[in-house]
Amino acid sequence: MKGNLELLTALNSLLADELTVLNQYIVHSEMLKNWGYRKLHLAMRTQVLDEMRHAEWLIERIIFFDGTPGVSKMNPIKIGRTVEEIISNHNHNELDAVHAYNNTIKLSQEAQDRGTVALLSKIVKMEERHVDWAEMQLAQVEQMGLENYLGNQN
Repeated sequence: MKGNLELLTALNSLLADELTVLNQYIVHSEMLKNWGYRKLHLAMRTQVLDEMRHAEWLIERIIFFDGTPGVSKMNPIKIGRTVEEIISNHNHNELDAVHAYNNTIKLSQEAQDRGTVALLSKIVKMEERHVDWAEMQLAQVEQMGLENYLGNQN
């Protein structure tokens, strides 16, 4: 089925975002594991799997519209050097994702594409949970101090 060109461009942009954070989160997850922060590693690993699903769903949708998924395009990856940097980068990425998904949902509504609206609405809810997680981690660091927070992540 031929898709709306503007919408296909937006879906490929979302795909680039997902592939970027997927790679970034894999690196962060392994760094956290290496540093001995098992709970953070497992939480990040779960989010890696979510991002993989998002990328897969976007690829499926792009192909449905007879488009070509741009799987070789990624944005710059921001690797954190500390746990706080990792979580802060994560939070910024997820807030950007929520914004981008909401913009593409609006575009999908204008194109009267309910299937894409449904898919992107499902993904944006998952991204909002990722924002919640990152904000909770940052709040805990602020409330209990970094050392106490990290002591609870083994």
